[in-house]
Amino acid sequence: MYINYIIRQSMLTLSDLQTMGANRWAMPLMAALDGAGEIRFAVAETRLAAPRNSLSRAFDHVVAAGWVMRNPGHGHPLRPEYLLTDAGRAIAAAAARTMAERSAQGLSPADLGRWTLPLVAGIAGEKRRFGDLLTRLAPVTPRALSLTIKQGMGASLIARDLRPASFPPLPLYGLTPRGRALAEALLA
Repeated sequence: MYINYIIRQSMLTLSDLQTMGANRWAMPLMAALDGAGEIRFAVAETRLAAPRNSLSRAFDHVVAAGWVMRNPGHGHPLRPEYLLTDAGRAIAAAAARTMAERSAQGLSPADLGRWTLPLVAGIAGEKRRFGDLLTRLAPVTPRALSLTIKQGMGASLIARDLRPASFPPLPLYGLTPRGRALAEALLA
Protein backbone atom coordinates (compact mmCIF):
# COMPACT_ATOMS: atom_id res chain seq x y z
CA MET A 1 0.00 0.00 0.00
CA TYR A 2 2.80 2.42 0.92
CA ILE A 3 4.54 1.92 -2.43
CA ASN A 4 1.32 2.57 -4.37
CA TYR A 5 0.92 5.83 -2.43
CA ILE A 6 4.49 6.88 -3.20
CA ILE A 7 4.13 6.01 -6.88
CA ARG A 8 0.84 7.92 -7.14
CA GLN A 9 2.47 10.93 -5.50
CA SER A 10 5.42 10.88 -7.92
CA MET A 11 3.14 10.16 -10.91
CA LEU A 12 5.29 7.17 -11.88
CA THR A 13 3.94 3.69 -12.37
CA LEU A 14 5.68 0.35 -12.19
CA SER A 15 5.02 0.15 -15.92
CA ASP A 16 7.00 3.39 -16.40
CA LEU A 17 9.87 1.92 -14.42
CA GLN A 18 9.77 -1.28 -16.47
CA THR A 19 9.76 0.75 -19.68
CA MET A 20 12.68 2.84 -18.46
CA GLY A 21 14.68 -0.27 -17.62
CA ALA A 22 13.98 -1.92 -20.96
CA ASN A 23 16.59 0.24 -22.73
CA ARG A 24 20.06 0.81 -21.28
CA TRP A 25 20.30 4.42 -22.46
CA ALA A 26 16.71 5.50 -21.66
CA MET A 27 17.47 6.68 -18.12
CA PRO A 28 20.63 8.68 -18.98
CA LEU A 29 18.81 10.17 -21.97
CA MET A 30 15.78 11.20 -19.90
CA ALA A 31 18.09 12.64 -17.23
CA ALA A 32 19.87 14.70 -19.92
CA LEU A 33 16.49 16.01 -21.09
CA ASP A 34 15.41 16.97 -17.56
CA GLY A 35 17.12 20.33 -17.34
CA ALA A 36 16.57 21.73 -20.80
CA GLY A 37 13.45 19.91 -21.95
CA GLU A 38 14.93 19.60 -25.42
CA ILE A 39 18.07 18.15 -26.94
CA ARG A 40 19.55 17.56 -30.36
CA PHE A 41 20.69 14.07 -31.28
CA ALA A 42 24.33 15.12 -31.77
CA VAL A 43 24.40 16.90 -28.40
CA ALA A 44 22.95 13.84 -26.65
CA GLU A 45 25.47 11.61 -28.41
CA THR A 46 28.36 13.78 -27.19
CA ARG A 47 27.03 14.34 -23.66
CA LEU A 48 26.21 10.68 -23.01
CA ALA A 49 29.15 9.21 -24.95
CA ALA A 50 26.70 6.67 -26.31
CA PRO A 51 27.12 4.67 -29.50
CA ARG A 52 25.08 6.20 -32.32
CA ASN A 53 22.93 3.11 -32.98
CA SER A 54 22.24 2.56 -29.28
CA LEU A 55 21.24 6.18 -28.80
CA SER A 56 19.01 6.02 -31.88
CA ARG A 57 17.23 2.99 -30.37
CA ALA A 58 16.94 4.83 -27.05
CA PHE A 59 15.30 7.81 -28.75
CA ASP A 60 12.92 5.46 -30.59
CA HIS A 61 12.16 3.76 -27.26
CA VAL A 62 11.31 6.96 -25.36
CA VAL A 63 9.33 8.34 -28.31
CA ALA A 64 7.29 5.11 -28.43
CA ALA A 65 6.70 5.42 -24.66
CA GLY A 66 5.24 8.89 -25.26
CA TRP A 67 7.83 10.67 -23.08
CA VAL A 68 9.65 12.48 -25.91
CA MET A 69 8.64 13.75 -29.33
CA ARG A 70 10.49 15.09 -32.33
CA ASN A 71 10.38 18.86 -32.55
CA PRO A 72 7.96 19.51 -35.40
CA GLY A 73 9.28 23.05 -35.94
CA HIS A 74 12.91 22.03 -36.25
CA GLY A 75 14.19 21.68 -39.79
CA HIS A 76 16.70 19.13 -40.95
CA PRO A 77 15.93 15.39 -40.68
CA LEU A 78 19.62 14.49 -40.29
CA ARG A 79 19.94 16.79 -37.26
CA PRO A 80 16.78 16.03 -35.30
CA GLU A 81 15.80 17.77 -32.10
CA TYR A 82 13.69 16.11 -29.43
CA LEU A 83 11.37 17.64 -26.84
CA LEU A 84 9.96 16.31 -23.58
CA THR A 85 6.22 15.73 -23.58
CA ASP A 86 4.08 16.55 -20.55
CA ALA A 87 4.09 12.86 -19.61
CA GLY A 88 7.88 12.77 -19.93
CA ARG A 89 8.56 15.60 -17.47
CA ALA A 90 7.92 13.49 -14.36
CA ILE A 91 9.90 10.62 -15.89
CA ALA A 92 12.83 12.92 -16.71
CA ALA A 93 12.85 14.39 -13.20
CA ALA A 94 12.85 10.90 -11.65
CA ALA A 95 15.60 9.81 -14.05
CA ALA A 96 17.77 12.81 -13.12
CA ARG A 97 17.32 12.17 -9.38
CA THR A 98 18.06 8.47 -9.83
CA MET A 99 21.16 9.11 -11.95
CA ALA A 100 22.45 11.59 -9.33
CA GLU A 101 21.87 9.06 -6.53
CA ARG A 102 23.43 6.30 -8.61
CA SER A 103 26.59 8.31 -9.16
CA ALA A 104 26.65 9.43 -5.48
CA GLN A 105 26.60 5.77 -4.43
CA GLY A 106 29.12 4.70 -7.05
CA LEU A 107 26.70 2.33 -8.79
CA SER A 108 27.67 1.41 -12.33
CA PRO A 109 25.12 0.87 -15.12
CA ALA A 110 25.78 -2.87 -14.70
CA ASP A 111 24.45 -2.62 -11.13
CA LEU A 112 21.06 -1.42 -12.39
CA GLY A 113 19.63 -4.06 -14.69
CA ARG A 114 16.28 -4.03 -16.45
CA TRP A 115 14.24 -5.05 -13.39
CA THR A 116 16.29 -3.33 -10.68
CA LEU A 117 14.28 -0.09 -10.53
CA PRO A 118 10.88 -1.80 -10.54
CA LEU A 119 12.19 -4.20 -7.88
CA VAL A 120 13.45 -1.37 -5.66
CA ALA A 121 10.11 0.40 -6.06
CA GLY A 122 8.21 -2.84 -5.41
CA ILE A 123 10.09 -3.50 -2.17
CA ALA A 124 10.05 0.11 -0.90
CA GLY A 125 8.25 0.51 2.37
CA GLU A 126 8.14 -3.07 3.64
CA LYS A 127 9.75 -6.47 3.29
CA ARG A 128 8.21 -8.77 0.70
CA ARG A 129 8.16 -12.45 -0.19
CA PHE A 130 9.42 -13.68 -3.54
CA GLY A 131 5.93 -14.67 -4.74
CA ASP A 132 4.54 -11.27 -3.80
CA LEU A 133 7.30 -9.55 -5.78
CA LEU A 134 6.66 -11.86 -8.72
CA THR A 135 3.00 -10.84 -8.73
CA ARG A 136 3.70 -7.11 -8.30
CA LEU A 137 6.30 -7.01 -11.06
CA ALA A 138 4.44 -9.07 -13.67
CA PRO A 139 5.47 -9.89 -16.44
CA VAL A 140 8.88 -10.57 -14.84
CA THR A 141 9.87 -14.23 -14.98
CA PRO A 142 10.95 -16.07 -11.82
CA ARG A 143 14.46 -16.44 -13.22
CA ALA A 144 14.77 -12.73 -14.07
CA LEU A 145 13.49 -11.77 -10.62
CA SER A 146 15.87 -14.18 -8.91
CA LEU A 147 18.85 -12.85 -10.87
CA THR A 148 17.82 -9.24 -10.19
CA ILE A 149 17.52 -9.94 -6.45
CA LYS A 150 20.98 -11.54 -6.43
CA GLN A 151 22.39 -8.60 -8.38
CA GLY A 152 20.71 -6.16 -5.96
CA MET A 153 22.13 -8.05 -3.00
CA GLY A 154 25.59 -7.92 -4.58
CA ALA A 155 25.25 -4.15 -5.02
CA SER A 156 24.07 -3.80 -1.39
CA LEU A 157 20.65 -2.52 -2.45
CA ILE A 158 18.58 -5.49 -1.25
CA ALA A 159 18.80 -7.50 1.96
CA ARG A 160 17.45 -11.00 2.52
CA ASP A 161 15.97 -11.73 5.92
CA LEU A 162 15.19 -15.31 6.94
CA ARG A 163 12.40 -15.97 9.41
CA PRO A 164 13.61 -19.17 11.10
CA ALA A 165 10.46 -19.53 13.21
CA SER A 166 8.64 -21.06 10.27
CA PHE A 167 9.51 -24.29 8.54
CA PRO A 168 10.86 -24.08 5.96
CA PRO A 169 12.44 -20.70 6.77
CA LEU A 170 10.61 -17.82 5.12
CA PRO A 171 12.88 -15.45 3.16
CA LEU A 172 11.79 -11.82 3.02
CA TYR A 173 13.43 -9.19 0.83
CA GLY A 174 13.84 -5.60 1.95
CA LEU A 175 15.91 -2.58 1.05
CA THR A 176 19.21 -1.70 2.65
CA PRO A 177 19.85 1.97 3.53
CA ARG A 178 21.56 2.26 0.16
CA GLY A 179 18.48 0.78 -1.56
CA ARG A 180 16.14 3.08 0.37
CA ALA A 181 18.16 6.10 -0.78
CA LEU A 182 17.79 4.94 -4.38
CA ALA A 183 14.04 4.36 -3.91
CA GLU A 184 13.61 7.82 -2.39
CA ALA A 185 15.45 9.42 -5.29
CA LEU A 186 13.39 7.44 -7.76
CA LEU A 187 10.01 8.01 -6.15
CA ALA A 188 10.43 11.49 -4.63
